[in-house]
Amino acid sequence: MKNMRIVITLFLAGLTATTSVFAGNEDRAGEAGASQLLINPWVRSVGFGGANTASAIGLEAMNMNVAGLAFTRKTEVMFAHKNWLVGSDTKVNSFGLTQKLGETGVLGVSFMSMSFGDIDITTVNLPEGGIGTFSPSYLNFDIGYAKSFSNSISGGIVVRIISESISNVDSRGVAFNAGVKYVTGENDRVKFGISLNNVGPSMQAAGEGLSFTNVDVNTGVTSTQQRKSSTYQLPSSLNIGATYDFFVAPVKDSSSNQIKANHRVTLAGNFTANSFTKDQYRVGLEYGFRNMFMLRAGYVLESTTWFDSALRTTAYTGPAFGGSLVAPLGKSGSTFGLHYAYEMTERFSGTHSIGVRIDL
Repeated sequence: MKNMRIVITLFLAGLTATTSVFAGNEDRAGEAGASQLLINPWVRSVGFGGANTASAIGLEAMNMNVAGLAFTRKTEVMFAHKNWLVGSDTKVNSFGLTQKLGETGVLGVSFMSMSFGDIDITTVNLPEGGIGTFSPSYLNFDIGYAKSFSNSISGGIVVRIISESISNVDSRGVAFNAGVKYVTGENDRVKFGISLNNVGPSMQAAGEGLSFTNVDVNTGVTSTQQRKSSTYQLPSSLNIGATYDFFVAPVKDSSSNQIKANHRVTLAGNFTANSFTKDQYRVGLEYGFRNMFMLRAGYVLESTTWFDSALRTTAYTGPAFGGSLVAPLGKSGSTFGLHYAYEMTERFSGTHSIGVRIDL
């Protein structure tokens, strides 16, 4: 009963934040910066349509709901590559690992980098370029910690270091993610989760690229002047989600008193309140066979636009698909997993994601 009161309090706090902090977000569309923070660099949750805020575990939970990080078995290593918005020549590469500390704590670190290819340098006098190229660099570094407070409740926090740069201008910032997860029901079938992501101080660009040389027409004196860029806020969001596991032909293991079944179906739902874009509703479905083979599907809906593609303002509004193959590594419980996901988009040719997960 005490745990349930805690969860209800957290859900009410989340709903309050949704109505007070994120209200009126449609009028602020396009004002935020560091939009790469909204990109999920991993694979399994992408194929789920991002609906698994309540059930994401391990390293992927650092982007969905860091409370799920507490469910790391021992050590986890992940690599992922994303061909983002096919046709834009943008690649996203990610690496991370988690390590259990003691009985209830887990520490996780991850890196995400974006590459955009070579872009022509242009000037006022040379608008067509021809004087070389430059390569923008985006990098996120996350460090998170999660802890299980009981068999039902876990929570955690992530510190995100943000870096954006070109050859002569850069911007640095910091953001925070926090989340809580509640598990209940027979064999932990029911899961609830709340997460608040990308909350932090405003960022501002600086560097030599913002300076210019001015020549006084009267005196001929040359001076260098610095332009001051405007600050911009981070694209904060709040997620509230739930999942339920269905077991097909379940059998109770007499030794562990746990339900075991060859087939599992997980239904997931999630509401995302965005601070600078329309709110989103996400639904997802996953089929699993003996935790060795999984198929996933998800769908994202925008509030007010729903199924009308002409009114959509988010590229990733629509369906997503994915799957996983997981093989055991010896008898210690370690596994090797290969994961793939595809997201359909309103423009370009979708996004392909592939990743490898090693659970030691």
